[in-house]
Amino acid sequence: MESMKLILSIVERGRGAAMLRLYRRQYVPIHIQCTGRGTATSEIMDILGLGSSEKDVLISFAAASAAKKLLYDLDNELRGHTGAAGIVVSIPISGLNSLVASLAAYHAENLKEKEGNEMERTENSLILVVCAQGCTDEVMSTAKAHGARGGTVIKGRLSGRKELELAYEVELKAEREIVAIVVPTDLRGPIMEAINTEHGLRSEAQAALCSLPIEQIVRLG
Repeated sequence: MESMKLILSIVERGRGAAMLRLYRRQYVPIHIQCTGRGTATSEIMDILGLGSSEKDVLISFAAASAAKKLLYDLDNELRGHTGAAGIVVSIPISGLNSLVASLAAYHAENLKEKEGNEMERTENSLILVVCAQGCTDEVMSTAKAHGARGGTVIKGRLSGRKELELAYEVELKAEREIVAIVVPTDLRGPIMEAINTEHGLRSEAQAALCSLPIEQIVRLG
């Protein structure tokens, strides 16, 4: 069975359903949809004419061949036809339960004889910062001071915090926000180090963070 990819798509609120229909036609059938918001201020959004900062966030699983062709098509013949502005990235994953992987591979079988052209491997990374609710502006300010351009915030809740509290003798807030930031790989280290130094677990933001490699990236709109 071929390797699997995670496709992360962040588009304007209300465009997620149309993107899902497009993805299914492109042999990418398995999705999780959630909501988020961009980190740009309302003043900047007005200046750029981008309307609301509210976002639809899609997490999709696909066989490597289907993911490669989808992003190639989004960057070529489908460019300008999605009706959405945003970003789509492909991330390698090292494991996926067999039923999900088998379904993704089954849908990709139709692509075996018509794979898309190669795209250059991108030199970007996805930084995920999980911080206390209400602290995302400070986290993004630190990230931008070290070269980041923007991010998307997704609401969440911390589970299993008792173990962390006992280990580090801190009281952790359950309500969380996840900040997803796409950056050039050469900026990843300085940005993560700055966020951890200024907003780590012992700070008000109580941030934990990680990074993931991005194989392909397409900017929509």
